[in-house]
Amino acid sequence: MTHPFKAVGLSYKTAPLAIRELIALDEPACRRFLDTLHQELGLSDLLVLSTCNRTEIYYASDRDQSPAIIEALGNLKGVADMVAYYEYFNLYNTADKAAQHLFEVAMGLDAQVVGDLQIANQVKMAYQWSADADAAGPFLHRIMHSVFFTNKRVQQETSFRDGAASTSYAAVELVEELTTDFASPRVLVVGLGEIGADVCRHLTNNKSFADVTICNRTRSKAELLAEECEGLKVIDFENLAEALQDADVVISSIARDTPYFTAEMVSRLEVLSYKFFIDLSVPRSIEPEVEEVPGILLYNIDAIQGRASEALERRLAAVPHVRAIIGESIAGLDEWSREMMVSPVIQKIKGALEQLRQEELDRYQKKVSAEEAKRLDDVTKSLMQKILKQHVLQLKAACKRDDADQMIDVLNDLFDLERQQATA
Repeated sequence: MTHPFKAVGLSYKTAPLAIRELIALDEPACRRFLDTLHQELGLSDLLVLSTCNRTEIYYASDRDQSPAIIEALGNLKGVADMVAYYEYFNLYNTADKAAQHLFEVAMGLDAQVVGDLQIANQVKMAYQWSADADAAGPFLHRIMHSVFFTNKRVQQETSFRDGAASTSYAAVELVEELTTDFASPRVLVVGLGEIGADVCRHLTNNKSFADVTICNRTRSKAELLAEECEGLKVIDFENLAEALQDADVVISSIARDTPYFTAEMVSRLEVLSYKFFIDLSVPRSIEPEVEEVPGILLYNIDAIQGRASEALERRLAAVPHVRAIIGESIAGLDEWSREMMVSPVIQKIKGALEQLRQEELDRYQKKVSAEEAKRLDDVTKSLMQKILKQHVLQLKAACKRDDADQMIDVLNDLFDLERQQATA
């Protein structure tokens, strides 16, 4: 690919959570960073993508600007010694590598949960911020629209997005199925370890769940999650009994050696129809005998992971098809990039031909009638278009053969384009 498109960034594959947290950017910070890179470093075709799993910057420049970008990121985040973190960053210093990585990220091939739909929306949002900042050039516009089209093909033509491929996704998908007949299901999440917190994030991203309550022994942890995920209600652990009574679905990921929810405890609840308990803990935090309580339906981690494993197998089986679709999109992008390289030459040829045409017309304008002048203008213009079309086709064919440079040199000599440009 002939464009100077590049990328630099880190992800969950290269950096631990503590490092990712250190440089993660929220929307206002992303917008400020875009402005800094665009205005102060003079970079174009900018895309700043920052999620819980990655912070990546895509840009166009003839030389590697990753040290300056990383330093600017450190300045924005107040990190004094960014050199110490260079080892966590990956560099993609050719357009082919940067474009391939962007496609794989946007499709979910590079996600922790293979086929994750959320990342596609995050990429789309990042592109919007870039467009708002006037930092998206022709190449970024082209590659992003190609990404969106590819994403649509992956969705329609493969099973890459089928089902829930993580335990937390699968748990939320199960809750959605169980509560189909509920107008506004009341969900209670107890225990906010990694999986419990992840479930809460997915619940808040799902419009079906507007009434979600969270409870953790350490209330401050629950409050931090509530700040991150808008709409979550926090209760103290001491008030758990009341919340259990109100909930339609109870999701437990409490970490302890013995079950917290016992059959004796659950039997004290007044269950008018059904109440669902979902146990995501290992060891189990809900006693198996709870299912014997009338009106209680219990699902354990094996049932959830079984759903996730089946979905993951389907997604992994679809990966070759997804990569083939990406390959087709990148080939199209490559062809467009090469044609863009010869576009200035085409404009120069057009200018040179038009100049010759006008010079010849001027020689005869005074010797012919207005009607004849009009006819001459039409005939010479049509002839010029036919000549130009032939050279454009030859240039595009040369692009596909990867020898456009030689063709450009020939056309430069043939039409004396350097002189034409100098006298223009």
